[in-house]
Amino acid sequence: MTDHSLDTAPNPLPKSGNEFQSRLANWVRSLPKDRVVWAFIILALGTWFATSADQAISIVSFAAKNLVDTGPFIIASVMIAAFIKATGADKTIARALSGRQETAIITGALFGALSPFCSCGVVPLIAALLRAGVPLAPVIAFCLASPVIDPEMMVLTWGVLGAEMTLAKTLAAIGMGVMAGATVIVLQRMGYLKEALRPELGAGGCASSCTPKIPDEKPYWAFWQEQPRRQIFAIESGTMGWFLFKWLSLAFLLEGMMVAWVPMEQVGSALSDLGAWSIPAAAGVGVPAYLNGYAAIPLVRGLMDIGLEPGAALAFMVAGGVTSIPAAMAFFALVRPPTFALYLVLAAVGSVSAGFLYAAYLAL
Repeated sequence: MTDHSLDTAPNPLPKSGNEFQSRLANWVRSLPKDRVVWAFIILALGTWFATSADQAISIVSFAAKNLVDTGPFIIASVMIAAFIKATGADKTIARALSGRQETAIITGALFGALSPFCSCGVVPLIAALLRAGVPLAPVIAFCLASPVIDPEMMVLTWGVLGAEMTLAKTLAAIGMGVMAGATVIVLQRMGYLKEALRPELGAGGCASSCTPKIPDEKPYWAFWQEQPRRQIFAIESGTMGWFLFKWLSLAFLLEGMMVAWVPMEQVGSALSDLGAWSIPAAAGVGVPAYLNGYAAIPLVRGLMDIGLEPGAALAFMVAGGVTSIPAAMAFFALVRPPTFALYLVLAAVGSVSAGFLYAAYLAL
């Protein structure tokens, strides 16, 4: 799906003082042809005609509420990504993460698990890093670890599911990130995954295993003192903000439909009767069908109360966190299909592995 609305200001700095106005005019002209906008309209109208008016309003309200709730995180992450771009700090970050990748993937996984951003809020940062030329391995380590856990979710998980499950989930997030980064390194050395971002997003360097050619320049932190840098900040924040708004609106609408129509309690009850097979089955259910990470915690508590094994519960939370509809759709919009397919495979393999390891630990 091509979306040229995310073309961003290239380096060097824009020469034209009318760059922002030109981009704004192009965006307005692109709206009638925007497939994401049309998909949202068609789904919303289809929901209205296919169900009762009350349920349709409930689904749309669910999408709107989630969009508002995640808004502060999205705005903060967009501003940070625009700041990084406008100051030129993306080049410094790329140099720091383009050295020894084995170390970089550990750093990426740790930062992802401990960062306060929600699973959707990391998307602008991921795009900024890839466009700057940061290798894919540490970026995908960060990308897979971040949706599973964050400091606020640690506190909530601890309170509802206990310290042991919280520690297991945190270690699973870090371990999945490291595993994902290592897998990418191996695949790239075999000649795969040479480019990660979709062509229309324009990686500003090499988003693969090659060494990006990054100018040896220091960031200019007071970017607001130079008009071209102010333009970059405005263009980057505007285009990425609109990109996330439309994709997450569609994602939350789909999630609302899933919550309304998929009986997750019955699914969880069926999983509790599968014995050892409950772990891969829970991961399989968690990948395509999942609530957001916070809403899932009390659901998992209820499923464990009716017999779901802790290993299966962990697999469900880990798989679903990485592939929750909003996080997965936002990542899908950024990267090429092979990279997205790898993302889903790593989520499934990592969550099943985490579930079995946790079950084995509990059996000792």
